[in-house]
Amino acid sequence: MTADLLSTISGALLSLGFSYLPGASDWFSRLDGTRKRLLMLALLLLSTLAIFGLACAGWAGELGLAVTCDQPGALGLLRAFLLAVMANQSAYALSPQANRRGEGQAA
Repeated sequence: MTADLLSTISGALLSLGFSYLPGASDWFSRLDGTRKRLLMLALLLLSTLAIFGLACAGWAGELGLAVTCDQPGALGLLRAFLLAVMANQSAYALSPQANRRGEGQAA
């Protein structure tokens, strides 16, 4: 599995999870739009850094991740991070309007 694919999937799943999972969706809907975007950005950055950490620890290959602990690997993860942000925001745009109370829309 490539880092691009993994990060794209994780970006979409994070957004869908915070839109549909009970508890998480209720908590997330109370945040304003800026806090929602910053939280998603932080979680995606954390997952990207975790993948790079796995590569540097030598575990990425064992987990089927095609990531290396060097400059090309870091640049590849930067690209994957940007793809994850795009997937996350796309999934958010497609998620139900009812869960966006924190942005001033009708509940």
